[in-house]
Amino acid sequence: MHVEKISSLQNPRVKRLVRLRDRGPRDEMGVFLVEGFRAISRAMERGVPLTEVYFCRDWFLGGNEDALVARASEAGAEVVELGRDAFAKVAYRDRPEGLLAVVAQWRHEPGDLKLGEQPFLLVVEAIEKPGNLGTLLRGADAAGVDAVIVCDPVTDLFNPNVVRSSTGVLFSMPVALGTTAEVTGFLRQRGIRSVATTPRGSCLHTEADLRGPLALVMGSEQFGLSEKWLAAADVQVRIPMAGQADSLNVAMAAIVTLFEAVRQRSPSPGAPVAP
Repeated sequence: MHVEKISSLQNPRVKRLVRLRDRGPRDEMGVFLVEGFRAISRAMERGVPLTEVYFCRDWFLGGNEDALVARASEAGAEVVELGRDAFAKVAYRDRPEGLLAVVAQWRHEPGDLKLGEQPFLLVVEAIEKPGNLGTLLRGADAAGVDAVIVCDPVTDLFNPNVVRSSTGVLFSMPVALGTTAEVTGFLRQRGIRSVATTPRGSCLHTEADLRGPLALVMGSEQFGLSEKWLAAADVQVRIPMAGQADSLNVAMAAIVTLFEAVRQRSPSPGAPVAP
């Protein structure tokens, strides 16, 4: 395995990697960064092609990194070794792990999703914070959601903090992007009920029927769901709040509602509630 070695902070490759922290260069080049052993491993497990892999043994945390680099090289990735300071410059984590990959972006629309007869979807509208979007993907994966639809996206799906907070779930969870009109039309066409979460909901999330073809819809951190989504939803639900706050963080609210749906959709006796 031939490996190029770079130590200069002024090397064009190093400068290019630093630029990829920003959305403009990422979109222009059609790639994004994946950092860390777990995220890169999960990308490879899902057959996501890595175009470039950068490593620095000085930052390694364990004993399996060299084997991962070798597998990436065998799969066709270009492998480059960076000096300690050069890697610290391109890494976006506070404590680098010595592994960084460049991966091609992708884009799917709702119509590209392959769904069964009883789809279980999470729809999120205009999420602003990358960490929240990544946590939403992770929560959807934990709940067994079939796909996540990001409606009217504000934050970039390939922001490094989305990749990091998703713990690599980005590579296994089907994710589609679309406008409100496209997504509501898709749900109606497929006969998928939409359940919107809002403090103004007419019933508690535990009282709504969350079985069958279902899309749980969550709004942005600051404004919640738009009036278009609230009007389009089949049901509006709320999470009971016992304290002064009238709502939860969007990722927390999604997890609470998702796992209520999991409870109801379980074959266990006594789980369903009345429609």
